[in-house]
Amino acid sequence: MKPVTPDAALAAVVGSNPMPRTELTKKLWAYIKKNGLQDKKVKTQINADEKLLPIFNKKKSVSMFEMTKLVSGHVS
Repeated sequence: MKPVTPDAALAAVVGSNPMPRTELTKKLWAYIKKNGLQDKKVKTQINADEKLLPIFNKKKSVSMFEMTKLVSGHVS
C-alpha cells in the first residue's frame, strides 16, 4: 500500500514517518490497548485521552468505525 504521512496530532500517537495505512492502524490500536482506552463495557467504543482528543474532534468517545473516518482526515 502507498504510504501516508500523519499530521502533527496523529504523529503524537503513531510517529511522524510515512507508513502504509495498515501499519498506522496497527500502531493506533497498540496505543489504545497499551493505555486501556477501549471501553470496558462497549468494546466498540474508544475513549479519548489528551493525545486522541484532537484526532477525535474533541469528542470524549467514538466508535471504532467513526475513529477510522476521523483518522483519515489526519493523513496526507
